[in-house]
Amino acid sequence: MWDYDKKLQYPINIKNPNPQMAKFIISQYGGPDGELGASLRYLSQRFSMPTEITKGILTDIGTEELGHLEMVGTLVNQLTKGVCPEVLKREGLGEYYTDHGISVYPQSAAGIPFSATALAVKGDPVADLYEDMAAEQKARSTYEYLIDLADDPDVINVLKFLREREIVHFQRFGEALRNVQEKLASKKFYMNNMQNNVLGTQTNNCGCNDTLSNCIGTPIKGNCNATANTQNSSYRSNNSNTNNRCPNQNNNNYCNMKTQCTSNNQNSCSCKNCM
Repeated sequence: MWDYDKKLQYPINIKNPNPQMAKFIISQYGGPDGELGASLRYLSQRFSMPTEITKGILTDIGTEELGHLEMVGTLVNQLTKGVCPEVLKREGLGEYYTDHGISVYPQSAAGIPFSATALAVKGDPVADLYEDMAAEQKARSTYEYLIDLADDPDVINVLKFLREREIVHFQRFGEALRNVQEKLASKKFYMNNMQNNVLGTQTNNCGCNDTLSNCIGTPIKGNCNATANTQNSSYRSNNSNTNNRCPNQNNNNYCNMKTQCTSNNQNSCSCKNCM
């Protein structure tokens, strides 16, 4: 069902148990800025992303965070392995031992259980990606605090590796944000009724005196300040003045030009005296 390397991203081999350090590190397992919340957040946000690139980035990082969750759990497990209850109690893990023994339970360093409120899934791709970038910075900061508290190189090296990955994730989320912003800023192009764009022989070379029905979808050259448009089945210019109108007697459309319009025939309306 799933193909992955059954080994940690970074080897963990704690030689000196330290229950107090385990109590601190467990916050990155189930705390507000921990790996569990990060993985679930990204894997949930991916569904509302507008491009395959951003979906892929969130999937990549979300699954990697699951690997980091395994690493943090391994740290906690090895730091408490073989420690007697009396020492656990002395080091501040008496309550934890009462509820969970020496297993790994998702909670913060303060003992607050993991909550889904940490997921921050908004459904707006820009808002979610900004949230993700902030989350990676908060996780980086937490790992730096843990490094300050640690004195064992076996622990510090693992924490440094995890910190570096948070920086990489922050950079990749920045790439995803740019991709989404470019997608949202791009103009929409519709293929509907494309046959209307080739009604005349002058669709790419329309002049001021060309019949509008021959210039659909093409800016009229000169200073007419008008564009033939198919929207709402009417032809309108950029001028808001609607006094000079010449009704098309065939379909009641209007040729709303900046200049004087006259009805030359029953099927079209052309302009003269261009400004």
